[in-house]
Amino acid sequence: MMGFLLSDKEVKEMEYLLKREMEEMLLNLDDDRIERIVKRAMEERYRLLLGMYKRTASTSEVAKYIRILKKDTN
Repeated sequence: MMGFLLSDKEVKEMEYLLKREMEEMLLNLDDDRIERIVKRAMEERYRLLLGMYKRTASTSEVAKYIRILKKDTN
């Protein structure tokens, strides 16, 4: 585990970057042109980013980005 200190302004910037990336990923996950294996990798990354976002954002903000990820194994 690694830790580092951030100022309030840096925390807001980190939240913004994470939200922007997660929003883009949500759009891509709904795109039928993207192959299933790529989507699985994107879902793993989405979970990682969401975990990071949960550490700084309020519960109501996090709720906007929680999605039920498919358990498809094919």
